[in-house]
Amino acid sequence: MESKDSEETVLSRRHAAAETGPFVLRALLEDLPLSAEGDRDDIEINCVEFLEQNLYVGTSASEILHFVQIPPDPEDTSGKPSYILASRLPPAFHEPPTAARPGVQQILLLPKVNKACILCNWTVTFYSLPELSPVFGTTQIRPCNWIGGIDLNIDLSGSGQDAKAPSVTVLASLNKKIRVIKISEDPRGLRTIDFAGSVTSVRRDSFACVADSHSYALLDVDRLLKIPLFPISSLDDSQSGNIGGHVEDISGNTGGISRSTSSAQGYSAAPSNDRGHGRSTSLGTFMTSGTRRPGQRAVSGDRSGRETPEGIFRESSPAPAREPSPTNKPLPPPPTESGATEEQQAPPPPPPPAPVLLKPHVVSPTPQEFLLVTGTGPRDPGVGMFVNLEGDPTRSTLEFEKYPDQLVVDGRGVGVDPTPTTIDDEEEGFVLASMSRDFGEESRHGVEIQRWDLDPGEGDSEKYWLEAPFLGSQKDNSSPPKVGLRSVVDVGDVYFEDVVERLRLKRFQPFATRSMDASILSLHSVDSRTALSLERVSGERQLFESTDDLPEGWEDHRNEEEKQFAQRLGQARTRIVAWSGNDIWWTVRNPLALRLDASISDMTTNKIRDDQTYPSMDRRKLIEVINSLRGREAKTETEFLSLGYIRQRAGLLLFMSGLDALAPPPSEPEYRICEDALLEGGLDPRVILAIVPYLRKEIVEGRKGIWIHGGVKDVADSFITNSISESSDTTKHSGVMSDHILNFLRRFLAAWRKKKGFGSIANENEVFRSVDAALLIVLLQLDTSTPPGPPKGKSVRLDLYELVDKGVDCFERAISLLESHRRLYVLSRLYQSRKMASEVLATWRRIVEGEPDEGGEFREGEQKVREYLTKIRNPALVQEYGVWLATRNPKLGVQVFAEDRSQVKFEPTQVVEILRAGAPGAVKDYLEYLVFSKNHAEYINELIAYYLDIVTSKLEESEAARTTLAQTYESYRALRPPKPTYRQFITDNTIDEEWWHSRLRLLQLLGGSQGSASQYDVAAILARIAPYTQELVPEVIILDGRQSHHEEALRLLTHGLGDYDTAINYCLLGGSSIYHPVSGTVALESLPTQEQQAELFGFLLAEFLQIEDISNRVEQTSNLLERFGGWFDVGHVLSLIPDSWSVDLVSGFLVSALRRIVRERSETTVTKALSGAENLKVAADLIGKIDAAGPSIEA
Repeated sequence: MESKDSEETVLSRRHAAAETGPFVLRALLEDLPLSAEGDRDDIEINCVEFLEQNLYVGTSASEILHFVQIPPDPEDTSGKPSYILASRLPPAFHEPPTAARPGVQQILLLPKVNKACILCNWTVTFYSLPELSPVFGTTQIRPCNWIGGIDLNIDLSGSGQDAKAPSVTVLASLNKKIRVIKISEDPRGLRTIDFAGSVTSVRRDSFACVADSHSYALLDVDRLLKIPLFPISSLDDSQSGNIGGHVEDISGNTGGISRSTSSAQGYSAAPSNDRGHGRSTSLGTFMTSGTRRPGQRAVSGDRSGRETPEGIFRESSPAPAREPSPTNKPLPPPPTESGATEEQQAPPPPPPPAPVLLKPHVVSPTPQEFLLVTGTGPRDPGVGMFVNLEGDPTRSTLEFEKYPDQLVVDGRGVGVDPTPTTIDDEEEGFVLASMSRDFGEESRHGVEIQRWDLDPGEGDSEKYWLEAPFLGSQKDNSSPPKVGLRSVVDVGDVYFEDVVERLRLKRFQPFATRSMDASILSLHSVDSRTALSLERVSGERQLFESTDDLPEGWEDHRNEEEKQFAQRLGQARTRIVAWSGNDIWWTVRNPLALRLDASISDMTTNKIRDDQTYPSMDRRKLIEVINSLRGREAKTETEFLSLGYIRQRAGLLLFMSGLDALAPPPSEPEYRICEDALLEGGLDPRVILAIVPYLRKEIVEGRKGIWIHGGVKDVADSFITNSISESSDTTKHSGVMSDHILNFLRRFLAAWRKKKGFGSIANENEVFRSVDAALLIVLLQLDTSTPPGPPKGKSVRLDLYELVDKGVDCFERAISLLESHRRLYVLSRLYQSRKMASEVLATWRRIVEGEPDEGGEFREGEQKVREYLTKIRNPALVQEYGVWLATRNPKLGVQVFAEDRSQVKFEPTQVVEILRAGAPGAVKDYLEYLVFSKNHAEYINELIAYYLDIVTSKLEESEAARTTLAQTYESYRALRPPKPTYRQFITDNTIDEEWWHSRLRLLQLLGGSQGSASQYDVAAILARIAPYTQELVPEVIILDGRQSHHEEALRLLTHGLGDYDTAINYCLLGGSSIYHPVSGTVALESLPTQEQQAELFGFLLAEFLQIEDISNRVEQTSNLLERFGGWFDVGHVLSLIPDSWSVDLVSGFLVSALRRIVRERSETTVTKALSGAENLKVAADLIGKIDAAGPSIEA
């Protein structure tokens, strides 16, 4: 039992290995009844032909089995036809002189003339097609080594030819010459070529490449010329003198050169018994009196059933005298035309050792080339050589592992222009050679396959080995049967059910698998926030995927449509047949999908863990498969779909290998290759999401579901169903959502987003809703490691912003995800992408009011709210959030209503009312804006009233405030000159309290800022501050100045504050604008006259002379007189200065006064002189005018 299992394993392995090659074997006919009675197992298949559903099999028992193809049952989706045995024909042949009978050696079908030439035991007979009825009477050709040489440049079917007199020209290889025969209604010899012992020929137009048992030659059958080529065996020196590139004349009537050393098969035959009875014909070797063997009778085909009893057609096959010769060895010698006797056949003395004769092989891969094979021995390697029609080498040689038994070519070749006969052939050119190869101690028969149209080392130039899928029924002690090859006349159809099943679209249901519940559970363990919306998503899925409006049975109808479409893809055609034992196969090109699929399957092994099975993949080999497809362009629809399918499957398997918890994670380049394969293959991204539990629930199937290639569906279903349970492997999730996988998903899904709008995307709405939701989750997951705050440089956070800024198709789902992840700022950007200003502001409001925002990007939120409010055009929103902002931050809030660039404009009176109703605390700030920034003087009284309310309320309720003001006066007075003004002093020593800042603003307004000197009500203000005149001294001074109470104001400045510089400014400015910053020049019209200033300085001098501190009094008085002496009368000053003061104290004033007096006197003198000069000038001008007028006489 173990031996049987082992054998089956070996056979299975061989079959799997064969499926990865460019060709595969598919059964044509199995278990042929080679023996009529079924009592012989030594009968072999020698040749096979196929034409128009007729299969002809020639056997070593000298029989032709004619099978007729029965079309498959229309209900049979596999489309595999069956065959019935129509006849068992024993072709007529002339009895050879020896017991060796190779049987049927050739079946040459001529569909153009509906004839068949059968070479059986060196005798050619003729039959009609398709039933193989004898024609041409008893005409035979014998002894014949080979018949063929049909021009490969013509269409054998005869399409497009002259239908009135169709004909075909063939070459018949006799012992000493070649006959050129034209076959139509009757055979007719055209010419004779003097070439002895030829055993094979292949012809292109008039050029035929032929071979005898020793060498190859090129013949011109029209001009009867020969170019010797090279020996078949490189060890054969017998032909060295005859091999060369010279042209020889081989016309029979001119005695052309002919090698007598060549023979048919190395022996001479007995004379023919029928020669004297032959009918005279133009072909000297045609025999008309050939007789059938005893017992031969007419045969007829019974087509009533699939199996036909052989006894109906003929008698038992006669057993040959000895075992037939193997087909791969040189054929036994046929009878010759000489009159040799039986005694002449006695073996000669043993000759000296000679090289083994090799079977020649000639094929023509292109219309201009022949491929010939040479070697040294049947177990040694063979070499294929290409020559053109002139005998010159054209390509690099081919190497065969062993010398071939049979040789065929397929495909027209890359770079070879198609001809009418090759237009439908595949472009890639292959050469198939049957041989035996050694595998250790075991010898196997099979087919070696390689490209003939590529140089060694170029592209896909490796060799492939193809073995029969089973070894047939040979006995254990018998040698394994050899494999025969033949390129038949007609093409056969092969149906690949596996291609259909892999390429047809099937519905993929990610939620119909066992692991859905596990994936939902995993969501809770990985991130409980996303599980909050699971119930809602399920409801949405049911809503969007409802099939209520779809017709009943729509899915079955769709499946049938997809199957019918894919059935075209499973059809293949081939001309090559192979046989071994009693089985025949089509040797057909391995469909690309199956070939690469088999390669991928060889890379997959199953691992078991915790009773769960999951695939383990050889990533390196899988990547080699993917890379082999790079840049490959499809030439047919089937190839296009196959390439896409393989890229999808390979990319999916490579990605799934990264989910293997036991395997090392893929590298970044491997993920890149996987990404390229999936994108180029066009795999529905929802399939990728389905195998990641964390993302599976984001899939939107749609009403009609997800339809993908069947082979891809099987992979995905198997992975989902057999994946390791999340509960049994906690590391699974960390692997699934590792940074490598997340970054892969990020790139893959982002690339898919770029396909939006492509018309080629099926179910675009469902696809991109799924893609957007999954990409959002991936970016949110990756962004958790980003530090809080705005993004820096190129980061995941920027990608997250770009995603929501450009809009997502899964809008509601995105809101739910962002809410559950507490990414409020990103949510606000999502709303901005839809221009949902209300939701944007509401979300920002939540952040500003303290609701958690995990990203922490919304810095200076109030400022951003203000800026956003200036850009929107909704007055209600601007008012609502402007008031809200003014309540939180009055100074910032009022800018919303005051901004000149705002899209929504409000009247100041309207804003004041709005703020009073919604944000009373911001009214003052808005009034300040109007007064100080916009110079709206009409709001000064109102603003002053706000300031007075704040200041007086503070002074009334706070003793500390009053004490603070008193201390400022004392501190200021204690300062020694030079010292700043009192205003500067309290500004530099400000207190960060509202009432203090309000007082500074109040002083600014009362002092005349913003042109307010004539705008406010002095009396009302005095009434408000009357209880606090001791605390609000500067305010009293300003108001006294407004009422022209200059003496009182100067007294308070001098003695109440000790602010001497301000007192001087008071005199210079006439009591206006003394407590606000003055920049630039003061308007001349606002300044008092010199007399007014002199009067004020007089009041100030009197106050300075009353300063209690004598030193301060002297210093300030002296400084005042020295700096502003011009405004004082000297006499008046001297009358006020105490007599006790030294002259030095006022020396500066006296000196400046004297200088002023001297200057004034000098100026007077100069003025008088100038006036005198002016008078003289006027007088001189008058005299000149009188003189000019001359005297006048008055009558």
